[in-house]
Amino acid sequence: MPDAVVIGAGPNGLVAANVLADAGWSVEVLEAQDQPGGAVRSDRGVDPAFVTDLFSSFYPMAAASPVLAALALEEEGLRWSHAPKVLAHPLPDGRCAVLSRDLHETGGSLDSFAAGDGAAWREWSQLWERVGADLLGCLFTPFPPVRSGLAAAGRLRLAGGLRFARMMALPVRRMGEEQFAGEGARLLLAGNALHADLGPESAGSGLFGWLMSMLGQSLGFPVPVGGAGMLSAALVRRLRRRGGAVRCGEDVRGVVVRSGRAVAVRTAGGEEIPARRAVLAAVPAPLLYQRLLRPQDVPAGVLRQIRRFQWDMSTFKVDWALDGPVPWTAQGARQAGTLHLADDVDDLTRFAAQLAMRQVPDRPFALFGQMTTADPTRSPAGTESAWAYTHVPQDIKADAGEDGLTGAWDESEQEAMADRVEARVERCAPGFRALIRGRRILAPPTLEALDAGLRGGAINAGTTAIHQQLVFRPVPGTGRPETPVRGLFLASASAHPGGAVHGAPGANAARAALRLPAVNAVLTRLQRTLSGD
Repeated sequence: MPDAVVIGAGPNGLVAANVLADAGWSVEVLEAQDQPGGAVRSDRGVDPAFVTDLFSSFYPMAAASPVLAALALEEEGLRWSHAPKVLAHPLPDGRCAVLSRDLHETGGSLDSFAAGDGAAWREWSQLWERVGADLLGCLFTPFPPVRSGLAAAGRLRLAGGLRFARMMALPVRRMGEEQFAGEGARLLLAGNALHADLGPESAGSGLFGWLMSMLGQSLGFPVPVGGAGMLSAALVRRLRRRGGAVRCGEDVRGVVVRSGRAVAVRTAGGEEIPARRAVLAAVPAPLLYQRLLRPQDVPAGVLRQIRRFQWDMSTFKVDWALDGPVPWTAQGARQAGTLHLADDVDDLTRFAAQLAMRQVPDRPFALFGQMTTADPTRSPAGTESAWAYTHVPQDIKADAGEDGLTGAWDESEQEAMADRVEARVERCAPGFRALIRGRRILAPPTLEALDAGLRGGAINAGTTAIHQQLVFRPVPGTGRPETPVRGLFLASASAHPGGAVHGAPGANAARAALRLPAVNAVLTRLQRTLSGD
């Protein structure tokens, strides 16, 4: 009988298992898919000579994460690589905003849009140098982050705390307009906010856009050498060396609760696997509360609130094997690992508005990855392994374009949407389509089939909007990994601090499981009280 059973071998589940194993617990991880990694996997499915990341690719939050740093995955063979430039936002007229780890280079790019914007960007970078570490400490520790929060408050008081708090509450459009005269810096901030599901007018989108921009400025957007799957492989190797087990092809269908405590899990094959001390669920919160637990095991208030849980937007992704480098008109885009494709901030607002109205965007904002530029091992010399993704509504009411897309995502709809994404690329890189050697489409149902945690293609395990963050994630309560069931902990990105690959939800859940039973009992009672309507 293992001390703990972890449901899900994605990055959070594997981090949780490693933390428990380091504490001397015996751990068994169960994964429904035939390989571990969750949304951190790679394959050669587009072309045998090309490594393609199935889901996530660039990992600034991993580079910043003290959780992953503590695991010393480099000792397991993990290596990181960077593109010459972090990020670029090319425009059809040949102009390009470039984010570089060289602050002088970033500033020069922004000054080309408006004189003085480079200096304004440097001021924001200097503020990050003063408070960034403490803000990340608040992000990566359980809520409430007392130690990091106090440190951040002290530093922010010296930096103009109220003014800073106001800026962080701003929509990213307003933040950009207040701080920068030109379009370049505004596009970098707004595009980075849209790495989540935060449109330019969303409250708090300024904070997310600034955070991602500053991570790129200071740490870059690194990628694992050899593919995203190398990060997962390192986590698995480390766990197994410490005695943990990972069983793939084991679809968990239920958490067994007796006398109010999680004591085992039940697989699709009918096997009951007991857990001596704890069960950690690295699955989205609705899946845990609505499918894996019986209604009688969950307080009625929690069940009511979980029905209000808001997923983030669906994702539509296209992978390419290209016979040559992407022919960007803007020279600054050719050495960037990540690119944002939209004509201006108004274009981003239009895209976000169409999503809010449940329309498939006619001019989709696209995130584009040049993986061979970031890691030359991904494809033969002179070629490029590339991808792009955009967002579509979870529930589609209409198509803002002319193809009549309904969200059925049959072959014809997938091809039409992929063509729409390619048209966006072609505007800034004429001749792109002529380079395509192979193409693979990952529509929302395909993404969910490859990883059940990506409900409808949602990659963030729930919206990043402020109403479902901090103490509101996944439902109003303590904002912690404890659940109303004793011995059961939520270890997925549905828990604080949310999405991205950094391992914090898994580590927080593992540390909660390791605490004294008396502490867990107090927190469970508190959550039961707070989660009632």
